Amino acid sequence: MSPIPRRSLLKAAAVAGAAAQFSWALGTNAQAVTRSEAEAADADPVTLDWLEDGGLGTAPGSTVGVPWPKGTYEKEQSFSLTNADGKEIPVQSWPIGYWPDGSLKWTAHAVGAGAGSGKLTLTAGTPTAPEKKVTVKRSGGTIEVSTGVITAKIGTSGSTLVKSVLRGATEIAGTGRLVLLRQPEIEDGDQGTEKYERFESVIGEAEVEQDGPVRAVVRIDGKHRKGDRSWLPFSVRLYFYAGAESFRMVHTITYDGDQEPGKAGGDFIRGIGVRFKVPMRDAAYDRHIRIGGEGTGLLREAVKGITGLRRDPGEAVRTAQFEGRKLPDPSTWDQRVTTRLQYIPEWGDFTLSQLSADGFTVRKRTKKGHGWIGAGGGRRASGFGYVGGASGGFAFGLRDFWEKFPAQLDIRGAHTDTAEVTLWLWSPEAQPMDLRFYHDGMGQDTYPEQLEGLNITYEDYEPEFGTPYGIARTSELLFWAHESTPSGETLAQQVAAVRTPPQLAAPPQQLVKAGVFGRLFSEPDRSTAAKAKIENHLDFLFTYYKDQVEQRRWYGFWDYGDIMHSYDPSRHQWCYDVGGYAWDNSELSPDLWLWFAYMRSGRADIFRFAEAMTRHTGEVDVYHLGKWAGLGTRHGVQHYADSAKQQRIANTTYRRYYYFLTADERVGDLMHANVDSDETFLVLDPIRKIRTEPYTPDRNALSIGFGTDWSGLVSAWLTEWERRGPKWEKAKARVLSTMETIAAQPNGFVQGSALYDLDTGKFAIDKEAKVSVSHLSSMFGLVEMCAELIGQIDMPEFEEAWIDYCRYFNATKAEQKARYGSDFGSLLLFQGHSRQDAYAAVQAGDEKLAARAWRQFYNSADTWDYKESTDWSTKKIEGPTALVPGVEAAWVSTNATALYGLAAIQNLALVGDKMP
Repeated sequence: MSPIPRRSLLKAAAVAGAAAQFSWALGTNAQAVTRSEAEAADADPVTLDWLEDGGLGTAPGSTVGVPWPKGTYEKEQSFSLTNADGKEIPVQSWPIGYWPDGSLKWTAHAVGAGAGSGKLTLTAGTPTAPEKKVTVKRSGGTIEVSTGVITAKIGTSGSTLVKSVLRGATEIAGTGRLVLLRQPEIEDGDQGTEKYERFESVIGEAEVEQDGPVRAVVRIDGKHRKGDRSWLPFSVRLYFYAGAESFRMVHTITYDGDQEPGKAGGDFIRGIGVRFKVPMRDAAYDRHIRIGGEGTGLLREAVKGITGLRRDPGEAVRTAQFEGRKLPDPSTWDQRVTTRLQYIPEWGDFTLSQLSADGFTVRKRTKKGHGWIGAGGGRRASGFGYVGGASGGFAFGLRDFWEKFPAQLDIRGAHTDTAEVTLWLWSPEAQPMDLRFYHDGMGQDTYPEQLEGLNITYEDYEPEFGTPYGIARTSELLFWAHESTPSGETLAQQVAAVRTPPQLAAPPQQLVKAGVFGRLFSEPDRSTAAKAKIENHLDFLFTYYKDQVEQRRWYGFWDYGDIMHSYDPSRHQWCYDVGGYAWDNSELSPDLWLWFAYMRSGRADIFRFAEAMTRHTGEVDVYHLGKWAGLGTRHGVQHYADSAKQQRIANTTYRRYYYFLTADERVGDLMHANVDSDETFLVLDPIRKIRTEPYTPDRNALSIGFGTDWSGLVSAWLTEWERRGPKWEKAKARVLSTMETIAAQPNGFVQGSALYDLDTGKFAIDKEAKVSVSHLSSMFGLVEMCAELIGQIDMPEFEEAWIDYCRYFNATKAEQKARYGSDFGSLLLFQGHSRQDAYAAVQAGDEKLAARAWRQFYNSADTWDYKESTDWSTKKIEGPTALVPGVEAAWVSTNATALYGLAAIQNLALVGDKMP
């Protein structure tokens, strides 16, 4: 691989003079920007480690993405894996990303049972075969997957997704299907009526996506149906790993209902669940119930309890029942118990409901038609349960159980021949899911009135635009098929796996060495006082937001994973109810800040925070069905409320990191869906409210901006090209044609926008040499995407156009006017743009730009940018000032945080050795 060109940028040189010709000896922080052929060929082993302690534990398996320098490996390369003792660990590997020359950029690696808890070493080589392979067979209407321990029979039509789960010849669970409760009416201020309709899953298509030997994936798509009506599309993936006694489910629903205010018969969801039937073969006193409480706590019950009775069956019997072991023959018990077993109640039904982030209750009853008895409660349940007995049982868990409340676990009929288990993703005991818009419009019927509303609450309102139609949500579940009731220790490990699925990770050193994601980050460095201070500030900001999620209870089925936009110091409260100042919805790229913070540090807590945000912003803030499919919604009181539906929120850039680090197929779906999202510009004019001239969308002349619009489009195209997805050739052509025609504009990126032809994938060249620059243009991933594009595609004209933009954004108005004939007008976000100075400084070898990068970082003219003089501390708040005791940093805003974080990380990586 040749070094990235250090061209003398002719446009820049016209203004910058000799400074543009100046080159310095690159320090260690900047060395990531270039790489020699010999270094690229370096194929050292990669040490993979677990994000959290404990390793794989009882989880079915783990999959990790690993990057490689350009030219290191070809497509056909195989890989082997060993543990710290040199033992070979079975691994399944496949490519998930390529460099433009066809060499491997990213590979995915799956491990199953036996991966252990220690570090693993990945090298080029032949993988060892698993002792127990995953096998997949398709016969008639069934897909049969075996892990070597359990066998699942999966339906390809009808309502049953999982027909049966067997361990050997014993059926542990079956009739696995999805359930939906629809409530047509809702009574405001009430818990809702009991009049609801029951829908069940109906499979439309089932596909084997991977078939082993270590990992198999089956995807099932369909809708929920009752009678003639089908709605609420679902997409479910089932994951199986070699040697595992468990499997994983990733469950996605897309909302396609109608909740228009005042309309008779709305689509209010009363419950969404996953349901299995579990055969019960043992005597009632050998049937066991386990329900997860707080931490690894468990409610440990028997269907027929023989402890705590007036007569004692004996310590050995009591202990065996509590531990879940088969009891001795009743003839060996105290006969005062044995002869009266028929008078001991059998408890067949159990429910744990988590209706808020702060409280759950457990209750049980003997059977339907009889009263419920309280069985305990607490704050935050783990979302785990088990039903079964001495001859086998079924364990189950729902991730983010309390974080995505209201959730519920039901066990029914455990005293009969067949128990029924339901994991409710939305509890039927909660208020019905109410997705109606939160106000009546307040008279904002015209564009001028709506712009006035924008000027007071920052909400971009428009009638009928605040719709949830097309938003989605993904949930993750785990299931175990046991040959007997597990011990308390094993169950505790399973609880931990549900709460935090074990994740293998490539180290930051490998991410830096491979040169992925634009070479814009380096590992934390506290070698000087100035660097240490910035690292401390970065730690402070992440910790503050992590703590605010808890303090402000940013939880809930639709909300978890997002953070708030702005703070109201007068109320000591985030602006959760103020128009466009509420939920952040990726505004100014906090997603990127978090992923860059993780990639440079390898910190598990940052990964999990970014993971939750990626799951949220990619699903809830974006439309996946309907006329706005492919667009996202600007920040607001409800995630879908604002009328600004734009590319910048649906931006594939925000999903790329999680996908390439984990090979997550659902996020892969989201990215692929965006490949044709340039078509959305035919549907909705993003500047309709301020446009003065008549405008009719023309597919051969669409006005598309080079900033927030193109950055979202090109990230989808580049990703499809890298992945070699079904439309990768079209995507590659779009990447190249738009890069070429942006570069060909007289003023390049400074031109702001041009007319785009959907059929050719090119921008028309505007000969008027306009100047149109917005402070938002490059703050939604454009900086990061251009760095990636320039690092992979040899197109000098595009590089010059981008470096020119970077050079002049933070320049003086006189410099801008001298270069372009006009200055850029009033701009903001100078601190965030300092990373563009840093990038241009390295690419052009311009030491003055490096100095300006740090000057703008430390001394931005924006009053809300963070400075060294900022307080950098929190203050305690408590009653009666605040709802709950906690802390506040009233000076913090998410816009400033995201841009400070990205600027700090990238400036340190690029020009860290040029700090003042």
